[in-house]
Amino acid sequence: QAQLVESGGGLVQPGGSLTLSCAASGFTFSSYPMSWYRQSPGKERELVATITSNGNSRGYTDSVRGRFTISRDNVKNTVYIQMNSLKPEDTAVYYCQVFYRRRNYWGPGTQVTVSS
Repeated sequence: QAQLVESGGGLVQPGGSLTLSCAASGFTFSSYPMSWYRQSPGKERELVATITSNGNSRGYTDSVRGRFTISRDNVKNTVYIQMNSLKPEDTAVYYCQVFYRRRNYWGPGTQVTVSS
């Protein structure tokens, strides 16, 4: 069974930066694309970024393109998202996700709050 654990969230001022990590276990990490999602109160969970299994291709939702960077370390079984130029509207719980054996797996999430 896949297990994902996010870390690195916190409170940051507008314009600041934060890097989130997601440690994966229970599956062959290097064989699967990984994604970051986020969910704000009262809103649906939205896809933020995706990276292919070998890290050669990445995709972003329009609102974060140019500010966020997804990356992975297939030795450490960890996926990251570096977030720069943070805005109050980036405030959300951030989740990493993998589709493994016909179902989605999620971590418990990490809270990111962007506020002065």
